[in-house]
Amino acid sequence: MLPDRSKKFRYTCFWFVLLALLPLKKAGAQTAWYIDGYHGGIYGGYPENYTRFLVDMLNKNPEWSINLEVEPETWDKVQKDDPEAYAQFKALAANQSAGGRIEFINPAYAQSYLYNISGESIIRQFSYGMAKIKAHFPNASFTTYSSEEPCFTSALPQILTSFGFKFASLKNPNTCFGGYAAAHGGELVTWIGPDGTGITTAPRYAMESLSNKSTWQTIGWENSPNYVNAAYAAGIKHPIGMTIQDAGWKGGPFMGTGPRFGVKTVYTTWRNYFENVSPKDTKPAWKATQEDLLVNLVWGSQVTQKIAQQVRVAENKIIIAEKMASLASIYAGEVYPTAALDSAWRTLLLAQHHDSWIVPYNGKPGATWADKVREWTNYTNRICDSLIRVSSTSAPGVKYDGGAYVRVYNTVAVKRNELVSMIIPAALANKQINVTGSRGELIASQILNAPGLAAKKIIFNASVPSLGYNTYHLQAGNHVAFKGATIKKTGNGMYDIETDTYAILLDPARGGVIKSLVAKKLNNKEFVDKANPRGFNELRGNFYKAGGFKSSEDHPASVQVVENGPLQLVIAIKGTIDNYPFTQYLTLGQGQQRIDLKVEIDWKGNPGIGADTPPGTYKWQNPVKAFYDDRYKLLTLFPLNLKGQKVYKNAPFDVTESHLTNTFYTTWDSIKNNVILNWVDVTDQQGKYGLALFTDHTTSYTHGGKFPLGLDVQYSGMGLWGRDYTIDGPTTISYSILPHAGKWDKSHVWTAGTKWAAPLTAAFTGQNTGQKKPSASFISMDKPGFEISSMTCKGDTLFVRLFNAEGDALPGKIIVDGKIAKAQLVNLNGAVLGDLKTEPAVSKKTAINVAMPRFGIRTLKLTGVHASKY
Repeated sequence: MLPDRSKKFRYTCFWFVLLALLPLKKAGAQTAWYIDGYHGGIYGGYPENYTRFLVDMLNKNPEWSINLEVEPETWDKVQKDDPEAYAQFKALAANQSAGGRIEFINPAYAQSYLYNISGESIIRQFSYGMAKIKAHFPNASFTTYSSEEPCFTSALPQILTSFGFKFASLKNPNTCFGGYAAAHGGELVTWIGPDGTGITTAPRYAMESLSNKSTWQTIGWENSPNYVNAAYAAGIKHPIGMTIQDAGWKGGPFMGTGPRFGVKTVYTTWRNYFENVSPKDTKPAWKATQEDLLVNLVWGSQVTQKIAQQVRVAENKIIIAEKMASLASIYAGEVYPTAALDSAWRTLLLAQHHDSWIVPYNGKPGATWADKVREWTNYTNRICDSLIRVSSTSAPGVKYDGGAYVRVYNTVAVKRNELVSMIIPAALANKQINVTGSRGELIASQILNAPGLAAKKIIFNASVPSLGYNTYHLQAGNHVAFKGATIKKTGNGMYDIETDTYAILLDPARGGVIKSLVAKKLNNKEFVDKANPRGFNELRGNFYKAGGFKSSEDHPASVQVVENGPLQLVIAIKGTIDNYPFTQYLTLGQGQQRIDLKVEIDWKGNPGIGADTPPGTYKWQNPVKAFYDDRYKLLTLFPLNLKGQKVYKNAPFDVTESHLTNTFYTTWDSIKNNVILNWVDVTDQQGKYGLALFTDHTTSYTHGGKFPLGLDVQYSGMGLWGRDYTIDGPTTISYSILPHAGKWDKSHVWTAGTKWAAPLTAAFTGQNTGQKKPSASFISMDKPGFEISSMTCKGDTLFVRLFNAEGDALPGKIIVDGKIAKAQLVNLNGAVLGDLKTEPAVSKKTAINVAMPRFGIRTLKLTGVHASKY
């Protein structure tokens, strides 16, 4: 759904009339096929009585076929409001064979863009959406994936085939505002995903150029003579055009009926086209990477930024909640909260709707897409917070009593030795405290003294096994001092920050930039490029209303030591950029590899930041757009002392080695994929050293030539459709950096990002609980690189989804704490692929052999799971 689609329809009609008046080039009575249908729903637009319109038009035009990308919840409303039309449409849709006239082409619950959300979210978009459609149309067959918007991501071949899809389309020729796939190949290709899975796909043909008269179309939006002739000339014998109309358009068959311009257009479903029209020969393979998906949004705008952050928080929490609830079910016998988690997923999926990202301002005041996303994710978070709290404080026969036993949970499938913080019980608040482990050993701890804390906190170093928990005891006693991380002010006014891992030098005179970053455990490697004119962690952008580029280095900063070790250091750097105050927080931990950062900017008014678009000059047909040009946005910069830099970036269930010489572009017809989902990693030419940058939301990054790695922090100016994307409050962004040795996989960058998204969770438990089973690892693995993407329960059956993020394709053992009656491998649609061999392991555990390629996804169905209790 796009703003004022009636205006777009008028533009479409204009081109129809114009083409009719032009001298015609005979097409030689060529035949072309056409994908017509409807896109939208109760959230993206679906007028009352529209189902009646569809039924009437299908009956009136027996040669017409439609492909539906309608939000599945729409059918709940149609069934209630117009039962007669609903029943008639259901009858028309009953035939789901190749000869049927209706195909459901995108069953995703909320038509997400997919590339901007987690891999697990993509799976749930399909699983919940397909279940909802099946509830209304039991015969529904999901054969082809196709979308009117660029709802594509590189891992789709594997996901789609596991759900039972046979075909896909990478075309979106009449709604390219948010981007398009790279032009490639001829009639069909075998689209190869990162794991090696292939799916027969209709690409945007190599000859299917972008329109030179609009910034939302390719020439394939209609079967014009030029398009059809060019396709035949390129050897495409069954050319196909496509427009999935917005629900609400009342024109019926988009191309009309009968021959047009000498071209015979045949309406078809994608299913019929692939099965009965297109050739059955071998399709050329195309390993389309994430950089072949040329997508863009108004990155850096505050509204998009907040939506992305809200979605990310909810995504992280719901996976933690599912795993915690599963552990509570397995170990404590609690009932798995299926209904609560289903309702939490529903609102999260709706928040991921593509319209919330591309038209966030649409809607009445108080009910815009941005408003809805905030409400939807808040609902998801409330449910997840309650489940995490209940799951982590419960144990059989023990009531939560505020005791000082602490259980620390790890929902990631690797052993972790990290800092965890929690509120000190009131009974201990004014006493000396120490922390001990389950064997009575003293654990390093630190009382947090940061101003503004609602309650006194303690931080301690917890060692927690893979996907499990460990128990600790807070008690009154002498707090044992030890040497660790420190901050010292040097004689020249700089700040020397030392942990066992890093030596960092902050320069307040240059706005608080990091002058030096030495990784002690990496041969004292210096990561700051001191020869670069830009500062490390510098804020810099073009304030076009205030005279040009401004930098945090323009004014000295003050430095406040918030926490001074020995376990954790927190430094607040307070400065100004163009007279706007900001605070950058730098957090390091003893023994911790990741360095956490946060920036808070207190904006006053709405400064213009980015490339300037003077008022009245914006034209939506003009390919030049100010918000494309990241060079002018406010960026946090990281000039790196790495020679011959290579860039790697993650995507849902994928990592791409970038082949861009730089990330910059200024026009709609030259879009580059400069999206950072979770992280981007820069290494030297030999892959000896690198630095990963993690972000708390999907946005864009910068890199290229002499331009350093940068994170998009703020844009304020003209966006899509001439809308002014404004700043209306403070900006807060969290990000992290991770210096490392070796490439991203050898240094486990993906795992580091997973751990950042799922911090250790600490909660008080019963006084005696720690004595029953103080520590447990429910699932562990005998090889690195496998991630548990999700873990859910259904009765005594456990579903564990594995993702091979960093490992090789050799088999590995999954070790489960307890006995299992049966282990099976299942597809995402639930179809059983086969039994898995299990064998006894030490300490009453069960081992399961699993093999999958790099970037492979495998779902285990474990029946009759019996683990030892708390």
